[in-house]
Amino acid sequence: MAAKTDQVRGAQSFVHTITVCWHRPSLVALEVAWRWLYGIPAVVLVYFQVRAILLTATGGTLDPARLGLDRTLLADPVGALSADPLGAAGKFSGAIAVVKPDLVHLAAWLLPLLILTWIVVSSFGRTLVLRRTDPALTARPFTLMLLQLIRMATLCGIFWVWYTVIAWASRYAINDAIAAGTEPNLVLYCAMVIVSTLGFFTLWAFLSWFLSVAPLLAMLRNLGAGGSLVAATRLGPLKGKLIEVNLVMGIVKIALIVLAMVFSATPLPFQDVTTPEFLAWWWAGVSLLYILWSDFFHVGRLVAYLNLWRAFE
Repeated sequence: MAAKTDQVRGAQSFVHTITVCWHRPSLVALEVAWRWLYGIPAVVLVYFQVRAILLTATGGTLDPARLGLDRTLLADPVGALSADPLGAAGKFSGAIAVVKPDLVHLAAWLLPLLILTWIVVSSFGRTLVLRRTDPALTARPFTLMLLQLIRMATLCGIFWVWYTVIAWASRYAINDAIAAGTEPNLVLYCAMVIVSTLGFFTLWAFLSWFLSVAPLLAMLRNLGAGGSLVAATRLGPLKGKLIEVNLVMGIVKIALIVLAMVFSATPLPFQDVTTPEFLAWWWAGVSLLYILWSDFFHVGRLVAYLNLWRAFE
């Protein structure tokens, strides 16, 4: 049995699973349905709350000039940052300082609400997807809520550390240089941001595998939150396969982000013949495609975990 299971490769299993999921569109449709059931109301709520803050800050006009942002800067922020990085950054900083107190007050109650709602909706949604994949699984939505709470707390901690590193990079490469009367090193700052972001992203992909597999074990073995977390760390040879799948999923996510950035920038050389409305619709379409493909690969990871478990079982 050990020789048979050792022949199962995590990456190869994931590629095969993607093919299987492609021929079962109902799984992806169900994943998209529960995510959008949460996402659309969340986006609408955030939009109206932020719009109300901007209306207050601009005297009810939504004119960016009231915040010190001229339309030339907003029409070509990349070009403005390239031509005068400190001047453009100063304008953005001034605008953020105007609305920051209201945004912080909004985030104090809105973020916990969105996180708690996500925990509830995602637990029931993930249960539906897994039960659709394998009806023999035991539904444990409340256990999944506890596991999702642990996962979100860990993810928020990673974000906090990442933000701390980015803030330190800005002080080291920009603020300290300005205070010393020298030219800020923007290239060093961008390099530090890119390297640290990719590093934390890879670290999360490497370490979060047991948080991803614990909900599946809870439904496979009918375990509680604590028991499924302990079981996720005691999988023997299967652990390496799951880590391999999670790392492949991380690479896929990075590839999707890069592709989305490339397609988003595709119309920019043709700005003279494109309209702001066309660019807005183009970017909305690219974002929609990114979300759909991301959901598809999330389903693929879950099914790959389940198939690997069945193979080793």
